[in-house]
Amino acid sequence: MPDDQGHPALNEIELGTVLTALADPTRRRVVKALLEDADGAERLCTSFGLQLSKATRSHHFRVLREAGLIRQVDRGNSRMAQLRRRDIEKCFPGLLELIARETN
Repeated sequence: MPDDQGHPALNEIELGTVLTALADPTRRRVVKALLEDADGAERLCTSFGLQLSKATRSHHFRVLREAGLIRQVDRGNSRMAQLRRRDIEKCFPGLLELIARETN
């Protein structure tokens, strides 16, 4: 069962849900940007340079969170995103490497 913030447990992360989340180029762009950061780094959700409305941006981050790709944490009046790198590597070895190598 997902936690109270909507993060699935490791054993609840499903391939279909992850692939659906990654099918969108905007969400892959977010994951790729997080891959370039140090392991465990947190970024403001507004720091990705997405030219989207707040509602659309929130939707994309919710999809990533509910798929188990990112963890979001409230820091005061800001929301930070962190890649669940170890969890994804454990569930789907090599997936993040494929995303990192994507040229678009």
